[in-house]
Order: sequence, then structure tokens, then C-alpha cells
Amino acid sequence: MKRILFVWAMICLVTFSYAQSSCYSELKGDTLTIGNRLVERKFVWNGGNLMTYSLCDKVNGKTNLTASLMPDFVILKDAKSGMDGTCQVEKVMATDIHPAYLRTVVTFSLGPLDIRRIYRIYDDCPAIGCDTYLKGTVNSVFGGRDENAADRKNIEFAEDMKSKSVTAVLDQLNFKGQHWHAKAVEFWDVTDWNNNLVAERDIITYRKNNYRGNLFFVRNGEDNSGFFFLKEAPCSSVQLAYNGVDFMAEFGKFMVTGLGITEKDIQQDEWIRTYGCVTGVYGGGKLQALTALRNYQKNTRRHFRDRDEMIMMNTWGDRSQDSKVNEAFCLQELERMSRLGVTHFQIDDGWQTGKSPNSAVAKGSFKNIWDNKDYWKPDKKKYPRGLSPIVKKGKELGIEIGLWFNPSVQNDFADWERDAETLVGLYRTYGIRIFKIDGLNIPTKKAEINLRNLFDKVLVQTDNKVMFNLDATASHRGGYHMFNEYGNIFLENRYTDWQNYYPYWTLRNLWMLSKYVPAERLQIEFLNKWRNTEKYGDESFAPNQYSFEYLFATTMAGQPLVWMEAANLPEEAFSIKEMMEKYKKIQYDFHQGTILPIGDEPSGRSWTGFQSICDQQADDLLGCNGTRGYLLIYREDNIHDKEWIETWLPEGARVVCTPILGNGEAMTVTVGRKGIIKVSLPQKNDFVMYQYEIM
Repeated sequence: MKRILFVWAMICLVTFSYAQSSCYSELKGDTLTIGNRLVERKFVWNGGNLMTYSLCDKVNGKTNLTASLMPDFVILKDAKSGMDGTCQVEKVMATDIHPAYLRTVVTFSLGPLDIRRIYRIYDDCPAIGCDTYLKGTVNSVFGGRDENAADRKNIEFAEDMKSKSVTAVLDQLNFKGQHWHAKAVEFWDVTDWNNNLVAERDIITYRKNNYRGNLFFVRNGEDNSGFFFLKEAPCSSVQLAYNGVDFMAEFGKFMVTGLGITEKDIQQDEWIRTYGCVTGVYGGGKLQALTALRNYQKNTRRHFRDRDEMIMMNTWGDRSQDSKVNEAFCLQELERMSRLGVTHFQIDDGWQTGKSPNSAVAKGSFKNIWDNKDYWKPDKKKYPRGLSPIVKKGKELGIEIGLWFNPSVQNDFADWERDAETLVGLYRTYGIRIFKIDGLNIPTKKAEINLRNLFDKVLVQTDNKVMFNLDATASHRGGYHMFNEYGNIFLENRYTDWQNYYPYWTLRNLWMLSKYVPAERLQIEFLNKWRNTEKYGDESFAPNQYSFEYLFATTMAGQPLVWMEAANLPEEAFSIKEMMEKYKKIQYDFHQGTILPIGDEPSGRSWTGFQSICDQQADDLLGCNGTRGYLLIYREDNIHDKEWIETWLPEGARVVCTPILGNGEAMTVTVGRKGIIKVSLPQKNDFVMYQYEIM
């Protein structure tokens, strides 16, 4: 009893100290309440094994009460009440990585297993994140198995409708009502093999069924209240200890499953982190749901103009691999990049002494990298003066230098500390702070832990100055919803040499992902359209059918990746600099908004694009369309020079659109039903970016 009173006294003091924040967390009696001025979740204490009592959307005045109390976290079949529960609340100060937030740490035991649940809530954010850690021992197998509905018996009696959980539950909500609508969204990376990266499944919840994905949006058809689960994990197909299920739904009962560990991963004296789970609220329609999600995502990593914005050139796209990169080549490329307007030059595989398996000049290997102590030192033959001349020249031209790096994957990244010291050393020696992280494979929990240790150590020792471009092209990696705090995502390799670069394919992948993933965190490539034209012949969608400016424009909603050698460009290509300079002036502001897809899915024949919703008001975050923003509109090879397209603009609004890039005319429009506006572009395969203001 004394212990509970002491902890409660601490909470009272902490809450009082943070009165200036909208976030709060309070344990009073048997009720823990976590919230801010947008969302509130109440739990029954239950010895620390929390049971959700209610979830409140304050903006829309909707509160869902639980239909029956049960623990949110389930890992042992019969263990329901926690033991030795403690609660600690603390304000986490802002860093260059994340804004300030309130953290509530709940620790309890279920027999010999200790559980720690850390809840995160940010000011003016309608979502609460939860990170779960386990320690101790567990005797039962909690991974479970995927249950096929076809294996169940016919329903003839009420008893037949009962279904038992077959897996551990990361979080769950259980509300009343028979009219819940849900959408499961599954993602794919491994983009060297996949070119369809998002799939949506709309359902009306019924008896217990399983669903895959990282996102699960749920809406009550009776009062339009809604919430979402975000599973902070890799894509479903590459998750650890995966049993084929991410979400389960049964009428008004919703569960998140798949912890990313097995009972064998749990350690006696070390906290092991499971996959994370976020719960957010919204009211109204699709825009409110997507805005609520994006609000949370933007809080996981702060976005700065000088650190996160880039137009990066990487010469690997022309398939010379490491055969050209050396001091002379890089210095010449920098001169040409300056003429293009590029802001960053990333030297890919080949700058280092060691040779990788992708080397064009030697048969290298990623195995036992540290048998060669000079592996990650600049190649003395290629760079006799080290990288200093390259970095110096870059500074003179206003171009920042980045490098490619492949962590030592053997034995679950056992050499992570040496890898981290290498990256820190490159930062301290040359000031290099952007590293493309390639060759990752995360086959075990130990590998995931060591990789996270690597990233964290680099950030700590560089005062959070280093950022990573995380390659998503192959193997078991973090996907789109894990490791987001560390940088951005290198999305895909596409090459004209292999005839697998089509501008509308790339645009489509960005368009589809941007609905659920911040577009400004995706590096999106465009290539030299003058190379390999003979391989495409007279194809309608071949790169050379488009202007160079249009190819660049397909990347602008993301972080443009100039995937080519400047040396191979014809003189006419350098006229793109004027457009790049104009883009750089608005790039940061454009990316600060909530970027969502508009129009039709890119197909090579569509009217399509993106909208960036800016200046959203905190008091109405879940329903606000913003007072201004940007419209980036593409007319693909479509026969119509005018078209009605759906946007996220509010119906009936009068909107002034001023062209700032591309070839559109100024216009003032009145928005129709479903955000429809009429737009015009006189030429096929053309684009316009508007800055708009709602009058």
C-alpha cells in the first residue's frame, strides 16, 4: 500500500510540473487516464495489466466504452491480473529526432514473466503509442497459429460461435455495436521483386476473422466514430515469428497480434522489445482518418529543412557500379551536379577499400568484413588523398557528400559496435552525416536489437546529426513503419538497362504509398531518359517519351533521387536547373503539409497527383482541410486537356490557385462534391504545381 501511495505521489508531482503541456497521465484509485486535448484512453489498473475502459475522441465528442473488461495485452492463457504493478510518468524533452512527449511506464508481472508497457503521447496528436518489453521466462508457446475459417464447424448453436484466441495479443479494444466497418492495409517492400506495394481490404466485421497489414482503420457505422491501429513493424510478409495474422476482428472486438518474438527470444535479465502498436481516434471520413495517422507519423521524426530536404544524386542508376568512382570522377561529377541544381551527392558502393559482391572490378564479399581492418577506409588507389578533396569541393559548390554503407550482417550484426565506430569516424573526419544503409537482413530478434543498437550509438555519438537512407529493395528489413526515427527510405532500384524504369510505375508507387506513409520520407528516383532508348523502342510509356522536367516532377512529392551519372547527360538536360531552383524554394513548405494522393491512380493514361494540406489548426486536426497548400497535378498520356479530379479540398470552398511550377494557368475554382475541381493542361505528359489558398 505504501508503495502505491508513493508512486501516486510521484505522479501527482510530475503532472503538476507539466501543467503547461496538453498531455496528462494520472493514476487515481484503480483508473489510469492518459490523454491530451484531442484523445483520452482510460484503463482499469488491474495490477498493472491494464484493461481499457474507454477511448474518447475529444474533438468529435465521441466516447466508446468497453463492452467487457479484459487485459489489453495477452500472452499467457490464464494470467489476467498483474502483480507488483508500478507506474511512472515523465516528460521527455525534445531532441533533433523527436518533439517533447509524455511517457507513462507501466511495469507488472505475470508469474515469472515481467512486462513493461511504455505509452507515448504528444501535444495535439490524436494517437497514443505503446512500446512493449518482456523479461523473465515463459513456458508456453505464445506464437500461436493461423486459424483457417474453412476448418471451423457449421454454426447451429450459440456455443458454436465462440472462438478462442490462438495467439498473443499486443493490444485490443472491445466495444458494443454490430455495425463496425474496417479497412486493413497491407504493405510490401523488397522492391527489387515487388512493384505493387499497397493493398487495401474493406470489411464489415462479423465473426472472428484474421487480417494482414500494418494499418487497421475502424469506423462505427451508427455514429461515425472511428479509431485506427498502426502496427509498428516490418511489412507482414517479412515480420519475425509471423503466423500470418496482424489483426483480428469479431463484431466490435478488435485485436493486434504478432509480437515479433517467440518465447525463445525472451531473456532472463534483459528487456526484449516487441513490435509496437499505436491507437488513434478520428471522426468523419477518410480525410480525418488519414490526417490523424499522419499527425502521429510526423511526430516520430522531426523534419528539418537543412537536414531532411534533399535532391540527391547517386550515380549507381547508370549501372557503372564501382567501375568509375574515384577522385577525378567525383570532382567532375560535382561540377556537373552544380549545373543541374543537385544538393547532395551520395557515393555508392566502391568508395571503400573492401570489395562488395556487387563490385564490377573484383569478386568481393560481405562475409567477415572485419577480417580486413581497412575495409571501410577510402580506397587509396581511387582516393589517394582520402575523401577530403571531394568534401571540400562539395562545400564550395553547395553540395553535401553522403556515402553508401553495408553493416556487417554476419552473426546477427555481432560487429555492430565496430560498424557504428566506423560511421562515427567518417562523420568526425569528413563531416559526412548521410549514409545509405544497404545489404540489411534481419532474420532474428537478436539481429534487430543489434541493428537498433548500431543506429542509436551513431546518433548518440554524433549528437543526432547523422541520418540514414534505409534501403527497402531486398531481404528482411524495416519496411515503412519501423525505424522511422532514423531517417528516410530508399524505395527502389529501377534501371533503363533492364527496361524496368517506367515513369508512371514509379509515380504509382509513390502515389499509393503516400496515402499511408509520409511521402517526404521516401527517396524517389528519376533516370537519364536518353540512355538505352533502343531497348524501349517505340513504347508509349518509355522514359524518352517524357520531358526531363516531367520525370523530375514525378519525384517532387518525395525526396528526389537523381539516379544517374551527370557525365552521361546531354547538354539539354542541364536546363532543368531553373526548375530545380524554383522547387527548392518551396520544397520544405510543401513537405511540411500532409501530402495525400489526388485524382486517379497513375496508369500512364490518368489525371493524377498530390495535395499538400498546410496550416491545419490544432483545435480541429481531425477534420481540418487547411487554409492553404499545394496541388501537384499530372496529365499523363490522356486524350482530354481538361478533367474533373477529386481532391481533399472542402466542398463549396472558393479556392485561388497560383501556378508556381509547370505549365498550368492561374485559376479560381469552386469545389464540388467529393472535392472535385476542374483542371486544364494543354499537353499530354505534362504537369503543374499550384499554391492554393481557400478564400
